[in-house]
Amino acid sequence: MIRRPCGLPRDLEREETLVMGILNVTPDSFSDGGAHDDLERALAHGRLLARQGAAVVDVGGESTRPGAERVSEAEELRRVIPVVAALAGEGIAVSVDTMRAAVAAESVAAGALIINDVSAGQADPAMAATAAEARTRLGAPPVFVAMHWRGHSDVMNALDSYEDVARDSARELAAQLDALRTAGVEDELLVVDPGLGFSKSGEQNWEVLRDWEAMRSHGLPILIGASRKRFLGALDVDRDAATAAVTTYSALHEAWAVRVHEVPGSVAAARVAGRVSLPSAGL
Repeated sequence: MIRRPCGLPRDLEREETLVMGILNVTPDSFSDGGAHDDLERALAHGRLLARQGAAVVDVGGESTRPGAERVSEAEELRRVIPVVAALAGEGIAVSVDTMRAAVAAESVAAGALIINDVSAGQADPAMAATAAEARTRLGAPPVFVAMHWRGHSDVMNALDSYEDVARDSARELAAQLDALRTAGVEDELLVVDPGLGFSKSGEQNWEVLRDWEAMRSHGLPILIGASRKRFLGALDVDRDAATAAVTTYSALHEAWAVRVHEVPGSVAAARVAGRVSLPSAGL
């Protein structure tokens, strides 16, 4: 049975793994940098992702590709908030991909339902309290996605030393989950992401993907973000096709959601996997 976070709209309580569509409003993201970095193009792409079947549109204003430099808080706010507000105002479920508490707070105030923090609260000491206090301030606390993270983009490739990458990552993430809980973020709102491509070599990503026991050790919903990443490109196949294959694999292992650039292939993959895995499907 797929574990789901609480507090999201009923139309996101689906039987199959959800697809989160990526909307990077940045000039330098590794796959689509510059493609949607003005408001009208960003909104057009967000609407397209929703029409294609994305249950959630994940809006990010700062690239986390290896080697990327950080942008200022003011610039990230300028990029993100108008997009979040407009899409949420149209009834599209929106997530904000940010490591900054101020960006998270303003995004939630503008209608974002999910904070997707690749640092799990480590990059900004105010993030955990910001997420926890949203219930009091807004009455509708955001879901918080906590990813395994060891450092910012400019240093993360040098931080890939592990004894057992899947178990070590899970243990490190567990410690950060405890910090989030201590700050007041409730378990029912937490989602975990094993951090594929972050402080992990190509083969280490496969090791993490193989070890669902480690991913499930937190007892929380799981988000998988493999889309178009370098370890898939090393297979010498189309990265979107490989991403859809990972979606199938993740859905069969009952991941709550996958985060992808190309939505239709993963929507189809998730729905097929959902039918195959349901005893009532009669297949």
